[in-house]
Amino acid sequence: MHMLNLGILAHVDSGKTSLTERLLHSVGVIDEIGSVDDGNTQTDSLALERQRGITIKSAVVSFAIDDITVNLIDTPGHPDFIAEVERVLSVLDGAVLVVSAVEGVQAQTRVLMRTLQRLRIPTLVFVNKIDRGGAQYDRVLEGISTRLTPAIVPMGQVGEPGTRDARFTPFDDAGLQASLLDPLAEHDDDLLAAYGRVSYDRLRAALVRQTGEALVHPVFFGSAMTGAGIAELISGIKELLPSAEGDADGPVSGTVFKVERGPAGEKIAYARMFSGTLRTRDRLTLRDGAEGKVTAISVFDQGSAAREEAVAAGRIGKLWGLSDIRVGDMIGAPRKSPIEEHYFSPPTLETVVVPCHSADKGALHVALTQLAEQDPLINLRHDEVRKEISVSLYGEVQKEVIQATLADEFGMDVMFRETTPLCIERPVGTGAAVEFNKKDANPFLATVGLRIDPAPVDSGVEFRLEVELGAMPYAFFKAVEDTVKETLGQGIHGWQVTDCTVTMTHSGYSPRQSHAHQGFDKSMSSTGADFRGLTPLVVMSALREAGSQVYEPMHRFRLEAPADTLAAVLPVLAQQRAVSQTTEIRGASCVLEGVVPVAHVHELERQLPGLTRGEGELECAFDHYAPVVRGTVPDRPRTDLNPLDRKEYLLNVTRRVGS
Repeated sequence: MHMLNLGILAHVDSGKTSLTERLLHSVGVIDEIGSVDDGNTQTDSLALERQRGITIKSAVVSFAIDDITVNLIDTPGHPDFIAEVERVLSVLDGAVLVVSAVEGVQAQTRVLMRTLQRLRIPTLVFVNKIDRGGAQYDRVLEGISTRLTPAIVPMGQVGEPGTRDARFTPFDDAGLQASLLDPLAEHDDDLLAAYGRVSYDRLRAALVRQTGEALVHPVFFGSAMTGAGIAELISGIKELLPSAEGDADGPVSGTVFKVERGPAGEKIAYARMFSGTLRTRDRLTLRDGAEGKVTAISVFDQGSAAREEAVAAGRIGKLWGLSDIRVGDMIGAPRKSPIEEHYFSPPTLETVVVPCHSADKGALHVALTQLAEQDPLINLRHDEVRKEISVSLYGEVQKEVIQATLADEFGMDVMFRETTPLCIERPVGTGAAVEFNKKDANPFLATVGLRIDPAPVDSGVEFRLEVELGAMPYAFFKAVEDTVKETLGQGIHGWQVTDCTVTMTHSGYSPRQSHAHQGFDKSMSSTGADFRGLTPLVVMSALREAGSQVYEPMHRFRLEAPADTLAAVLPVLAQQRAVSQTTEIRGASCVLEGVVPVAHVHELERQLPGLTRGEGELECAFDHYAPVVRGTVPDRPRTDLNPLDRKEYLLNVTRRVGS
């Protein structure tokens, strides 16, 4: 039996989860179609998903189309949960991108399609809601062609759109032949040379091949509510999307794309196997040398997961027993794939989570740590001085999700401080500092010299040596390197320092010594703690000499609104520090593109409907970091021992060592 791991992706409220329900009903997995409004769908299992009618966590269901077993993965549509979508992309063989026949191509649709094309994931487009008032055929097709991709192949016509009797009629052979030739010939010189003399069978074979190579995207129309067009979509999934590849007898290789907690608090990992066969009682080595033994496996089949002894290449399984597993971990041999890279922006907002009851502070840290295991982009920042925990966010909706999850799963009520942008720092110039062993009030038995130089944008932090690697034990060099990167998590203004090269220019240590006939004497001999204690002072001295510039996150925006509202929109854009770089009038509409600080996006989204009679459409995505040039440079409260203040730092280090 062939396998197909299929993702359903869409802008929020396009009917994605309803389509999943209709597909499961059409293939006989469920007897009754669930409703998003009623909160009884197969894939939205979280209480908050049912309450809000949106998908927050990806969910897997399975069904068969003849000899193909399809693992269908329903993904979130709201942009605040784009990280969940990113993880799912790493396990897909194909995708169905859902577009509303009423709203047409929307902001998130464009973000998703760009990513699917970049990753070359074979994709069908399904235009949903043809039965709704305002549904259109030609306008939506034109929008897909101009705003998503011109490489589309309409697979049929829509009759009576906007009514309960709306139907999708597939093209006959002659009609499909006329629809296929031009888009397929764009990618096939032989077809172009034989233009007008190509048989239908040859065109159909070219359609299957080019769809599988993500060169063209067949477009189907229908309604998840009435079932129109669903049979044709199912046929398209079967005939046009490629099956999963993988050798069940090869080396074990898989990817964990989701982690959840079971009823007893145990970790359950969702893994897609690309090669080999993973069996119960197999031992695995995870990142950082952590090990675990698989104690149980469930494999998805006919709508749910059933216990099996093994999960083979091409399939998705749920794994028990791996207590140290995290989202993104590789199982077995690592894969070299472009999908392993991040294609969506990192979180650019941050907020402090505050328990309503002070007695819950300790439990809150445990609970948030568990949530961070399931979502690696919920970065936790623990301020030991103020006893506060910060989490990173994509948007305001995530606050509600975290709040509801903590209440439902942990019985804990929390509040949030104001959301603030996550800035970064970059060195302005070159700075150097050195502290010598047993000199100049250096209390540590170590010599550390460092130079900080600016590096290209997006290069991160690179550590180099200008001293001989054999000059002292390797463990001491490793202690310096690890501490450098940890210290640069908070720069002069408290933000993460990036895009720099840190070079170790001086090193030295006190060799292991002891009194005659006595054991090791720590007071006379260097240890890793000496280098970990001294390095932050040297790093911050070098950074202070280099100087650092704070950069704030900027979104690129695209705003489409009625042209007659432009006079009202422009002043508000200026108030929110948005800079329009292009303005284009398209009939009765106006399209503006430019950049806006992330800190002002939420307010712009809030005001836009009133300014544009509800017709404005704003598309925003992280673009770059820009220097903060207006007003006061934002500072972030420190959570470390403050190596910027030598006296305070040494006092804190002494106190910590003493305790």
